[in-house]
Amino acid sequence: MDALKNLLRTFRAVEGDILRITAAEPGPCAVIDPGTLRVEVAAGASAHLVVLHAAAATATLTVDLAEGAQLDLTELFLSEAFAEVSVSQAARSRCRMTAVELTSANASYRIDLRGADAESAFGGAFLAADREHCVLKLHTAHLVPDCRSDSSVRGVAGGEAVGEFHGLVYVAPDAQRTDARQQSRNVLLSERARITTQPQLEIYADDVKCSHGATVGQMDAEAILYMRQRGLSEADARRIQIEGFVGDIVRRCGIEPLSEAVMELVSAKMEEM
Repeated sequence: MDALKNLLRTFRAVEGDILRITAAEPGPCAVIDPGTLRVEVAAGASAHLVVLHAAAATATLTVDLAEGAQLDLTELFLSEAFAEVSVSQAARSRCRMTAVELTSANASYRIDLRGADAESAFGGAFLAADREHCVLKLHTAHLVPDCRSDSSVRGVAGGEAVGEFHGLVYVAPDAQRTDARQQSRNVLLSERARITTQPQLEIYADDVKCSHGATVGQMDAEAILYMRQRGLSEADARRIQIEGFVGDIVRRCGIEPLSEAVMELVSAKMEEM
């Protein structure tokens, strides 16, 4: 965790409870353990915000994207935090979010696409060991025509841990030509671990392209056998497989040093699982 904190200190620090972005930010912004934070991105402006939850606390994050605004939001959970995130997107705005839970945590996301040609991309991952309990909730609302959303959530649970994903894509009656995809993939590392996944679609328009899917299963036994035949131990083979599974989500954040720091934490977490 110390290495990650030191990396975030090289980013622009967010001060106060309001962050206003009025132009293209030259580098990432970062905040550690926010209580309440409002982010306002002006028309045509862009930024990358990293939020780290390192203490057990409650956090509320509100994001308002004006017309043509762009935001990359990366949220990392290293403590038993409870976080609520609300995002409102105007026309032609773009929001890419990455959420990673590496311990018991409860994260809830609400995304409202309010302007035509708005686009949302969400990638989430959780790793739960021992008796940890990870919860990730995602509600994406298509309120106007011609918007797109794509969400992918991956969960891993070992020991007696519990993981939960609750996802809902809502398409309003006038939100024609909606393009929405939602996927949940999960891996159980023990017989006592449990993951529940509930992706849902609620559609009231007729000209749409919407899909959702969910899987809960074991590790790829053939892949593990293949790696063991090439000299790897079973533990190393399991670790490499899970790192690849989770790494696809982590690397979506788009900041290579941050991805590397988080993947080091993922590797350390695998030692517990």
